[in-house]
Amino acid sequence: MGSIQQQSILKGKSVDRDMKTALVHKIFQNAQVNFPHQTAIFYEDDNGEEYSVCYEELESCTNKLSRTLRQYCKSRDDCDSIIAVSMKPTHRLPIILLSILKCGMAYLPLDIEFPVTRVKHIIEESQPILVIIDDGDKSVYDEIPVITYHELWERSRNESEKPFNSDDNTEQLAIVLYTSGSTGIPKGVRIPHATLLNRLEWQWRELPFRHDEQKTIFKTALTFVDSAPELWGALLQGRTIVVVPKHVTKDPEKFIDILEKHQIKRLVLVPSLLQSMLMYLNLQKNNDALQHLKLWICSGEILSQSLAKIFFDRFNIFGHTLANFYGSTEIMGDVTYYLMHDFNQLENLEKVPIGRPLDNCIIYIVDKDLRLVSQGEVGELVVAGRNLAAGYIRGRDSHRFINNPHVIDPGYSTLYRTGDYARIMKGIIYYEGRSDSQIKVRGHRVDLTEVELSIMTMPAVDKAVVLCYKPGELSQALIAFVTVKNKTNVTRMQIEDYLKSRLSAYMMPQIMIVNIIPLLINGKTDRQALLRMYETTNYNLDDEERIECDYSDVPNDKMQMAKILFPTVSSIIGHSSRFTVNISANFYELGGNSLNSIYTVTKLRELGYHIGITDFLTAKTMREILCKMTKCGDSYEETKDDPKFIIEQMDESHKTAVTHIVTESFYLKADLERWLAPDVTRNDYYDLMDTLWRPIVDKELSFVVRSENDVRTILGTALSFDAWDEPDCIVTSKLSLVFEFLEYLEGPIRNNKLPRGKGKILHCYMMATNQDLTPAENVIIMNKMEEEIINLAKKRGFIGIFTTNTSPLTQQLDTDVYGYEVLLDYQVNEYIASDGTKPFGKAPDDQRALCSWKAI
Repeated sequence: MGSIQQQSILKGKSVDRDMKTALVHKIFQNAQVNFPHQTAIFYEDDNGEEYSVCYEELESCTNKLSRTLRQYCKSRDDCDSIIAVSMKPTHRLPIILLSILKCGMAYLPLDIEFPVTRVKHIIEESQPILVIIDDGDKSVYDEIPVITYHELWERSRNESEKPFNSDDNTEQLAIVLYTSGSTGIPKGVRIPHATLLNRLEWQWRELPFRHDEQKTIFKTALTFVDSAPELWGALLQGRTIVVVPKHVTKDPEKFIDILEKHQIKRLVLVPSLLQSMLMYLNLQKNNDALQHLKLWICSGEILSQSLAKIFFDRFNIFGHTLANFYGSTEIMGDVTYYLMHDFNQLENLEKVPIGRPLDNCIIYIVDKDLRLVSQGEVGELVVAGRNLAAGYIRGRDSHRFINNPHVIDPGYSTLYRTGDYARIMKGIIYYEGRSDSQIKVRGHRVDLTEVELSIMTMPAVDKAVVLCYKPGELSQALIAFVTVKNKTNVTRMQIEDYLKSRLSAYMMPQIMIVNIIPLLINGKTDRQALLRMYETTNYNLDDEERIECDYSDVPNDKMQMAKILFPTVSSIIGHSSRFTVNISANFYELGGNSLNSIYTVTKLRELGYHIGITDFLTAKTMREILCKMTKCGDSYEETKDDPKFIIEQMDESHKTAVTHIVTESFYLKADLERWLAPDVTRNDYYDLMDTLWRPIVDKELSFVVRSENDVRTILGTALSFDAWDEPDCIVTSKLSLVFEFLEYLEGPIRNNKLPRGKGKILHCYMMATNQDLTPAENVIIMNKMEEEIINLAKKRGFIGIFTTNTSPLTQQLDTDVYGYEVLLDYQVNEYIASDGTKPFGKAPDDQRALCSWKAI
């Protein structure tokens, strides 16, 4: 028995279900009997018109519609009974979905933004009996019958309001959801009623609705599996679902207003939306916002420990719960869960766990031969139990659903291979990454192979490699490196236009046309070389690579500035943009980032126009930028609504936070240290900061930056010394190579070119920012710290500031914004260490170290 306990198996609670009512629409009929006059669906359109449907009305109209839909049904043995739905999220959408289930069919969502080729593949493979749309073009669906909502409603007017008695069974399909496929072709996941209801009944038992929790939000895209428990979890329990359009969810201000208006008590969201909401809340003065929203459920992306801390820093006093769910479409979206009531639960943990299995589910961690690994070891996470889907449409990818070699109970006879790595420690599961080319983009699964194969269908393309830049981080990006065939004249924009008809918007990569795909000695693609190429791409592109500018709707009095701003943005972003520069465009959605935002501001100044960096970064559209731009020489004031910061001199209370920020910033992103990986560890930075800490505090030349709206969180830190009064620092780790390199550059300059004596030179030693900042926030904080360094030097009477920058962002700030003089521009990969090696020899030729000086 002892050896079994050490194996990587976790079983959820075994719960018997009443299989007689294990159908979504049957349970709904019970709910409507208990809550006939309770509002079931509420929707408010963009014009402020409200639509409300009570349970009694919903029962009546769906009974009529189901009878009409049943007339389309045909008995077919070769494929499933499916009705496809391509409708916007309004009050009509839940009505149609319930009607489909009542007539004994399954619904298959088709996003109205799906490209035509994707829709045609789904239709051809799944063979739905009918497609229901709001309105619009029906021709895309070929020979499949198509009907609009209004046409269907008119045909149902004279039908009976009594329930339609279909031949139901618990294993019949309820939903079909198409996901990205590793073969390059989307595949349909078949979800029976019993699978959906096992997930819902666990939710009702483990996370029951509060007595005062009458309304819930329905905001998730129907093509995303989390939409199912979000919709049916509430409707089958007599609650009101408030339907929220997609564009509202993307606007934190509008979305939070709706959550407040309806006093929503629980919310399901991806971590990137959680961070967006927390950022918005931190800019507001109302610290009581969303205190009623007690349960926050994160799924679809990795939930970072730092984001969890920000959450509890804000909401801890309200007793909020933060949940981390793990799963995929094939296992009903969620198969494990971890509930956090306080950040202290994560103390001494490296990451947020994904927790324990749901009811009637078993998790195994196995090796490549499906043998159980010992607890603590990393292996593939595989799942058995009632949360499993019934395979794929047409039986595709059968290797994912296999016989369970560890089965004891016949209810767990099938395994689903998730392709995810995980480990079990002390009865808790931790996610450890993917075993294939799948990633998550805003909660949607994307297989990089599918994107590659879509690109390869373009006749002009020779080779294509699609990679994810910074996977799992909020700033991740899909990059496609493409070579074209000889004598083919094709541009990046032409490739992207071609892909728009084949890939969903969230799958669209940024295109980089390259001469060759670099290879390793073993003949495999050199992925790191490609990612470095992306990071260091020259932003001064040829005219044909610049993105299109559209001056429609630009006011006449702003046209002159727009003719400067739009082409400047176009030329700088160029290679990474997928959209037109117009008055409504957002700089970061166009492809802007930390580095090219600074470059854009400085380029505009060269062209005779001024805008503050903070104003530029916080502008939501080109319209706002135009409103804040002035001609150089005209009076200019930063916007009064700019974020306010607090500067604090470093003291003992800052040690833990500063050490963490420095460690995470340099360990994950440092321009020099990355060439020493994996020989540099986090502990090396902790040891370094321990050595430096006492001199840092004693010299009183270092500081931290906090937001005036969130004084608990340190956003950035700057460490400085007197250049002629620096502490001796003995470094025994591989970091010694970095310090040896810096002294190699700085020593001769300090000794021969700079003024001698204490109190003359402020040496800006190190700057780091909080890893959870967005690219725009990162630039704002770096800019603030650069300003404060200058202020500090002036206050303390230094003659000037000396610094060495290896980061393109700080190089840009110092040189183009603050007027530092470059004393040495050194090519990093040329450095030869004292042991005769080239520690940074793999760095590209354009990676530079700049030693700079600013006279005060």
